[in-house]
Amino acid sequence: MNIIIAGDGEMGFHLARSLTDLNHNVTVVDPNSELLKRLEKDTDLLTIAGSSTSPQVLADANVGDCDLFVSVLHEESINLMSCVLAKRMKAKRTVARISNAELLAPKHRDMFREIGVDELVCPERIAAKEITNLLNNSVATEFFDFSGGLLTMYLIRIDADSTVTGHSVQELVQMYNTLHARVVAILRGGETIIPHAGLVFQHGDLAYLISRPNQLETIRRVLGKEDVAVKRAMIVGAGRVGRYAAMTLEDRIGITLFEESRPRCEEAASLLQRTLVINGDATDIELLKDEGLQTTDAFIAVTDSSETNILTCLHAKKLGVKRTIALVENTGFITLSQDIGIDTIINKKLITASYISRFIVRGDAVSSKWLSGTNAELIEFNVGKWSPATRHLIRDLPLPKGATIGGIIRGNETIFPTRDTQIKAKDKVVVFALPKAMEQAAKLFS
Repeated sequence: MNIIIAGDGEMGFHLARSLTDLNHNVTVVDPNSELLKRLEKDTDLLTIAGSSTSPQVLADANVGDCDLFVSVLHEESINLMSCVLAKRMKAKRTVARISNAELLAPKHRDMFREIGVDELVCPERIAAKEITNLLNNSVATEFFDFSGGLLTMYLIRIDADSTVTGHSVQELVQMYNTLHARVVAILRGGETIIPHAGLVFQHGDLAYLISRPNQLETIRRVLGKEDVAVKRAMIVGAGRVGRYAAMTLEDRIGITLFEESRPRCEEAASLLQRTLVINGDATDIELLKDEGLQTTDAFIAVTDSSETNILTCLHAKKLGVKRTIALVENTGFITLSQDIGIDTIINKKLITASYISRFIVRGDAVSSKWLSGTNAELIEFNVGKWSPATRHLIRDLPLPKGATIGGIIRGNETIFPTRDTQIKAKDKVVVFALPKAMEQAAKLFS
């Protein structure tokens, strides 16, 4: 696809690098020429210095030949205007980053589409929704549904006392032959590994599993995970992410929200009905203890400082909090944070890029999910009538190195394939692939 990204910082640059790795033709428009020079040194993508609200700059970027125009600058109004101009200049589809979640209301959607903004994305709202979903799931640190939930991807940390630690993938299958799940990848020390039968699970591994949703409780028991029912949570940071999360959760569980800025506290208190809002420094552990930290089920740190979020989560973990979630904006800290024991890392750049990826599915793909901590993808393909994948058993397929099949959906039936499985036309196949293997995998199933 031909993609233009208008950005003024790390979110746009991360998205551009990721899409370039996936063999898309990417052009970046940014007002800061110095930043673009640094970006050009690291990538092969085309850059244009200038404002995305300039018709001449958009024309220089060949916006008329653009399949997707994405504007993710910090200023909401510039993103909206850029998309309107791009659409008028014949861009096929436009996506604008916004900060005001009220604009996401269904009553506004048709209005924006009429003026040329096809999709709206609010990173803070996506992060808050991710936090809410994670608190409903005490086993996985990340998950994603395929085909309306017939198959689900779970990201699960392997603990030292897990029953699978020290055992191989093959031994896992033999010990739990009724477990309907497949390990499609292991993230170990920042390296993404596609597992083979002899791969041994290690403490600290992050395992990507494909499973049926009704298998989650079995997975929990197999991996020795504690079932944590979250009834009370502490949120540190009353920015947009913290406020949105509290608004979503306060009707179901008890929420205490800490914020050092008094104006932010006052704004949060005016919006929240059942949340206790406290004006105080969350790095003051005695304050957290006084407010009941040791009897809290979940601790969520979403301040503007990654370091503060990591530090406070580690303190909470040390004091016995079962579930910790940290907002970490510095991507270099993600692997470190996972390695030192924080349960879940939220990164707005990564989750926004993953959300936008649903507009970039290729060929006969139905949906896709970019995976945190790696630039790999899980893609759900519609298998075409003349697809090469239908001509051979799986063991004879020319599946590229760096790709593996996680599951097959046939009607309402889910299949965890073996080497002797035959893929059929109209099947949906969930494939895990590293960037180098994605293009060949797409051709195989299209």
